[in-house]
Amino acid sequence: MDISEVAKRAGVAASTLRYYEKRGLIASLGLQGERRRFAPAVLDQLALIALGQAAGLSLDEVQAMLAANGQATIDRALLAAKADEIDVRIRQLRAMSRGLRHAAACPAPSHAECPTFQGLLRAAAAGALDRQRLNRMPPARKRKLGDAAA
Repeated sequence: MDISEVAKRAGVAASTLRYYEKRGLIASLGLQGERRRFAPAVLDQLALIALGQAAGLSLDEVQAMLAANGQATIDRALLAAKADEIDVRIRQLRAMSRGLRHAAACPAPSHAECPTFQGLLRAAAAGALDRQRLNRMPPARKRKLGDAAA
């Protein structure tokens, strides 16, 4: 397949394909005329790259999971750690969503008088809503702070 067909089928720009090739994430079969040619397996590699990026992996992390022949060598520990990060983020977003919904519908005359909203403010001030700080905390502490922020 030439670069334009790969770009169309994978839904990425030709410039992205050239960048991925330059970084060593994919490899072309060479040039035919002035166009790069790729093996059909490149579509699977591009799907893996897209999946990794959607999961929050960096291109370096994705590249580490691609063998020289283009086959995936999955780092299970990395995937488990990323899943843990996503779980923490989900809990954080759920707590924030509950807090925002409560603040929007709170019957208190002002947010300053609402104990739930004040708890959310205290959690934010303590850094409980800071993703990088959450990532360094032990899981039990994260759960406690996530519940307190609700």
